[in-house]
Amino acid sequence: SVMMTTTRAVAAMSVACARMADVTTDPLADFSEPTRTWFRAAFAEPTAAQAGAWDAVRRGRHTLVVAPTGSGKTLSAFLAGIDRLLTTPAPADRLHRTRVLYVSPLKALAVDVERNLRAPLTGIRQTAERLGGAALPEVTVGIRSGDTAAGDRRKLATRPPDVLITTPESLF
Repeated sequence: SVMMTTTRAVAAMSVACARMADVTTDPLADFSEPTRTWFRAAFAEPTAAQAGAWDAVRRGRHTLVVAPTGSGKTLSAFLAGIDRLLTTPAPADRLHRTRVLYVSPLKALAVDVERNLRAPLTGIRQTAERLGGAALPEVTVGIRSGDTAAGDRRKLATRPPDVLITTPESLF
């Protein structure tokens, strides 16, 4: 039945998340110094969801994070990408600028995700300045949904953001 299949899938995801959380090294070790310093100043420690997701990303694995509200899912999904955007050169061709794509099931959620990215982007850049390192690039974030105005869509196409948050219907 559908209910049994769903129950088995949720149980399997829970087991996978528990395995992912069994990370024996410092979950922040692979991040740049500004990112590690910012995170440690902002939070007591990574959550199990974050540690597991970052380990999977580090290993090049596809990852599904299933965790309760407030467990740091946004940072578990984005921190590795943000760190790479801040510490690696942008492509020379401006039209190939988008390197992080987030497909949100709902426009309202896309707006929340965009807002939640502002703090780490600003905080990590400010931390880098305080540490006396090289200035980090400005990372741009854009949102495109089914009701994005034509002019805004053209702007996204001609000056793509580093991070594009979109909805499924706008992929077609």
